[in-house]
Amino acid sequence: MLNRRHIRIKVMQTIYAYTGGEGGDFKADQTFLLRSIENMYNLYLLQLSLLIKLQERSEDHVLKTQGKQLATTDDKNPNKKFSNNEVLLSLKNNIRLTDAFEDYKITNWELDSEYVDVIFKSMLASDLYANYMETRESSFADDRNFIVDLFKDIIAPNDKLYDYLEDQSLTWTDDLPVVNTTLLKLLRKVKPSSVDAFFLPKLFKDEDDRSYALDLFKKTILKQNTLNETIALKTKNWDADRIANIDTVLLQMAICELTNFPSIPVKVTINEYLEIAKEYSTPKSSVFINGILDNLIKEYEEADKLNKIGRGLM
Repeated sequence: MLNRRHIRIKVMQTIYAYTGGEGGDFKADQTFLLRSIENMYNLYLLQLSLLIKLQERSEDHVLKTQGKQLATTDDKNPNKKFSNNEVLLSLKNNIRLTDAFEDYKITNWELDSEYVDVIFKSMLASDLYANYMETRESSFADDRNFIVDLFKDIIAPNDKLYDYLEDQSLTWTDDLPVVNTTLLKLLRKVKPSSVDAFFLPKLFKDEDDRSYALDLFKKTILKQNTLNETIALKTKNWDADRIANIDTVLLQMAICELTNFPSIPVKVTINEYLEIAKEYSTPKSSVFINGILDNLIKEYEEADKLNKIGRGLM
């Protein structure tokens, strides 16, 4: 689920908020970093559970329609296609998922059910739903395609849901694109034969990624004085107050990565931090950071300080 760029963003946010010095105790900050990363899984499960709640809301809607005092023939025999959607039922009956919801205490939609209603009403009013409900039967592929479009076109872009998630956790707005992309990929690939664990991806791709997150944070903090001196030498013509704080953090991390992570290609490091700068800093930050790193890399290459291992790492 978690890619290296998002790991860098998480580390950047933690270092940016760090108030200690190079020799300070950063255990609390390291704990915050890990919790911030692990909290992504809560968001993932929350988004997934919303689909199940929509199915349950639909079942309730069908029962209420059938129970009308002046029910019409159509009311008494409503189209249950959405309630019987095979993808939704597979999620609802997934024991591993149910256990995960309990373990992570995913109870938001019981407490804040109005947001389920907001999405449900949005769905009922959509052409997407109307087209899907034109018939009473469908294949697994039809059901899957509808759920993919429902999530992509109605759930993910919903402003009220976005505001709700933003209020629940400060870091979730940054995590949402990664979580939603992961969920969409899984929804597109799910099959009738998919195992229960299919919708429970690992947060980190492997142990190396988890170690990378901690190492990048710790090494950058422990080398802050040296990294700041390096940055100062390359920005003599710049008023320190004119350099955005986030740019300083990104430069610290990039230089640390260039000199302390031999398996990461130079081009990957540069490209990743430039893209993060474009998203999180000023319009000119990526150009500024690129210029500093370009000069440093030339010096490091001449002094043979870029000890990269493996092929194609320059």
